[in-house]
Amino acid sequence: MDDISKLIYGRNAVTEAIRSGAGVEKIMLQKNIEGEGRKLFALAKKAKIPVQAVPKFALDKETEGAAHQGVAAIITDYEYSGLDAMLAAAAAKGEPPLIVALDGIEDPQNLGAVIRSAEGAGAHGVLIPKNRAASVTGAVMKASAGAAAYMKVAKVPGIKAALDELKEKGLWIYGLDMGGKPYYDTDFGGGVCLVIGSEGQGMSRLVREGCDFLVSVPMKGQVSSLNASVAAAVVLFEVSSKWRK
Repeated sequence: MDDISKLIYGRNAVTEAIRSGAGVEKIMLQKNIEGEGRKLFALAKKAKIPVQAVPKFALDKETEGAAHQGVAAIITDYEYSGLDAMLAAAAAKGEPPLIVALDGIEDPQNLGAVIRSAEGAGAHGVLIPKNRAASVTGAVMKASAGAAAYMKVAKVPGIKAALDELKEKGLWIYGLDMGGKPYYDTDFGGGVCLVIGSEGQGMSRLVREGCDFLVSVPMKGQVSSLNASVAAAVVLFEVSSKWRK
């Protein structure tokens, strides 16, 4: 493919893309596929999406050797969102905004995992920078188990400027940092933007200084920190839990 970002693969990712109406143009199924693959075929036919039976080596080539599980789909370009749309989605549900800002996450697996957790925790959007960071690609769709088809993701010129805009709109900015207050002792009242730093360096200095609060996930073992996506999941579900009380 000329544009790998228009190709998604994996059964969950493709199934959720069909269900969400995410502009699936064509589905490629491995020849003689059985089980869940047949169910996906029926789902595609019901949605009137063209299905092409192809040999495994063709899928291997299209997905550049990824674990495609016998299915891939060509979609229209991923439609990124904006801050206003995220805030409007929260307002429509009568909920305080919950937004995740990623300060330089480069690993597609981590981005996909954060999007999956954000969607599961009821977040209204995920912010990513336009440069030097992972974008929503087929690998991200698969890592998110299809959640990226439902989650609003915005590409912003700079995370710091986006945080300033969210502050003006009444959100509190919580940065995930090893030196912060334990997440379970944090109130998380009102609208929340949770900032997650990059895999190796954490938050940049300017972004850290732009946070209203710093929170941490205390560690009891020998390892000093969690993977960025795992730490994000822990705190996101803590926010969700406290808001339900």
